[in-house]
Amino acid sequence: MNIACYIRNSTIYDQVKTALVRAGFFPSHFDSETSLLRTLKRKNFDFVIIDLGSASDTDSIFSWLSLRSGDAIPTLLLSPTRNGELVARALDSGADDFLERPFEAVELLARINAIVRRASPAANRRSIDYIGFQLHRDSAKFSYQGRDISLTPREFSMAWLFFSSPGVYISRETLGAVIWSADSEIAGRTIEQHVYKLRKKLQVEGRQIVVIRTAYSHGYRLEPVSGAQDAADMGADTAEPTTADVRWQASA
Repeated sequence: MNIACYIRNSTIYDQVKTALVRAGFFPSHFDSETSLLRTLKRKNFDFVIIDLGSASDTDSIFSWLSLRSGDAIPTLLLSPTRNGELVARALDSGADDFLERPFEAVELLARINAIVRRASPAANRRSIDYIGFQLHRDSAKFSYQGRDISLTPREFSMAWLFFSSPGVYISRETLGAVIWSADSEIAGRTIEQHVYKLRKKLQVEGRQIVVIRTAYSHGYRLEPVSGAQDAADMGADTAEPTTADVRWQASA
């Protein structure tokens, strides 16, 4: 998904960019309202993020939101301040959501995904296309650039959860409840084994295009591999779990 970002503060943009890239999105940076609005007229974007703290004149942003056509690009506004009047004006002008900063990356991604879901027909979510991987829910078919990858029904359900929310941590409790319909203690003995097997199947001719990372107390998240450092970091994550790991998973 191509996302236009009008954020003049470099620190804030770096935070947003890091979250978007990890989720497999493609941000484009704009440092002025003029360059953003001119580019939007000649180039297609899937989403727009505007930081009101960057705008020299918020009235022009609200005017642009109000004048857009019915097929307006989904737009999220960021702001260093939040009050009822400002939020109401933003939403009434045509913004799809409003997020006060500082914020957590997981909330930013969740809000983007929620806006996209509201803007798209529900039927479109029967398939996922993410950096070369395709998932088709009705047929339970999983492939990379047209080449089928064989997954068990549980592996496909797990892959659907990860690929539908790249960059967002999914807890072991969620995996256990959704896929196994069991409490975390029972499912915990098999979750790590299934994650390990799925990691192996995500390798393409020995290359890792995406990686499922593990974080203590958070769970797992899918993110794209970019560069040798990510590939090196991935090595620790893809090691087959030891007996001690399984004991830890069962008690987590």
